Amino acid sequence: MATLIEWGQRAAVSVRALTHTTEQSAHSRGVAPFLPRLFVDRFTHLGGIPDAVFRAQLAQCRSFEDGLWAPYWSNFAAEHLERADTALSRLGAPVSRRLLGTRDDAMLSELGTALAPAAGILADRGTVADPRATERFVDEHPEASDAAVAIDGLIKALVYYFVAAWPGGTPRRLAAYLRSARLAEALLLALAPTMGDIVDVVDIDIPGTTDRVHGILALPSGPKQVPTVLVTNGLEGTIAETLLPLLAQRDAGLGTFVMEMPGTYSYDNPMTAASEAVYSAVIDFLAADGRVDAERIGMMGFSFGAYWSARMAASDSRVKVAVSNGPLTHRSFGALNSIGMPEVMVSTLVRTLGATGTADLMRKISTLSLRDRYRDIDIPLLVINGAEDTLASTRDSIELAIGAPHAQLVLYAQDDHCAMGNAEHWSALSTRFLREHLLGSPTPTELLP
Repeated sequence: MATLIEWGQRAAVSVRALTHTTEQSAHSRGVAPFLPRLFVDRFTHLGGIPDAVFRAQLAQCRSFEDGLWAPYWSNFAAEHLERADTALSRLGAPVSRRLLGTRDDAMLSELGTALAPAAGILADRGTVADPRATERFVDEHPEASDAAVAIDGLIKALVYYFVAAWPGGTPRRLAAYLRSARLAEALLLALAPTMGDIVDVVDIDIPGTTDRVHGILALPSGPKQVPTVLVTNGLEGTIAETLLPLLAQRDAGLGTFVMEMPGTYSYDNPMTAASEAVYSAVIDFLAADGRVDAERIGMMGFSFGAYWSARMAASDSRVKVAVSNGPLTHRSFGALNSIGMPEVMVSTLVRTLGATGTADLMRKISTLSLRDRYRDIDIPLLVINGAEDTLASTRDSIELAIGAPHAQLVLYAQDDHCAMGNAEHWSALSTRFLREHLLGSPTPTELLP
């Protein structure tokens, strides 16, 4: 429950957003007061970046403007690329300049061979990457130190480029997004054989639109006809943000297709209720792939992506099980929930939904309500969230779980949006739930929370 002081702080952020004075205030106070509460955890968990280091860097950032924000964070990415390149050069492996350019099989094979001794730095990082994992690995495996340092440097670089790209929509941010995506794809493709996976980078055309879904399909290399989970992230998330933590669950016997939400980075068109056709086209693609079991397709979504995992569970009978983590479904779209929303997030929503302004945004977002669709979700549904969500209404999670006939609800006390403070627990719990309903078998002991 928010205190009066917290409500006052949220109101002050809203006043800055409504008067478009956030940037002015950021010049003197810094950007931190005008960012979502989970901003730091989001990137430190993904990159294995020490909390104190990232907070110190954030404290020095004084602008959201594209020409200042993106270069500021890209400089940190460049530092880690330089560290990675030094190690890659000693290994005789392709350096970042080549990884950021046109990929070819020979280059990826060279990179994979060079980095294979330290593949666990990528594959086993999990939902909360340990900042000391590389240091410990090098102590235990000094012969693989260059490979470990190179992987760690590339991961941190792609994460800092992701920060530089956040939350998208401007030229320098989109350039940083492309660099982050290219580094992530190069790492995943190069190390897939060592991890025992098949990794395909795919583009799916959406009929009747200029949009194309860019995604990554990861499948176990042995089985045929693999039960597969379509995973979608939220408002300004990337494929790497979702897929890298899921690698630790790769022994669960499930395939994974990860995509970004319509209306975000790589899409031409805004997100609307009609974006349901985008997800249907992806399910069409998966069902037609001979390596995927078309009768055992699940879906998992995070934040605004959780809206889509709930919506597709209600509308597409090919989805057999779903997980919605931090869903926005009805109450989150109301005016009260917008109090405290930073201006940068409001502008991102405006762009994502193709709104002309704040008033049009409220009208467009209200048309997305799922309140009347809860009863249509007749498949197993796991709803997850923090009990004190500051970005969405926790009541959406509760009412979705009450309304869907076969839903289970897991709320984490004293946790925020998507329960990031309990990410390791709900990640294993989600895998167990998906495995139970797609494979009909218990989860391996090492994957249990």
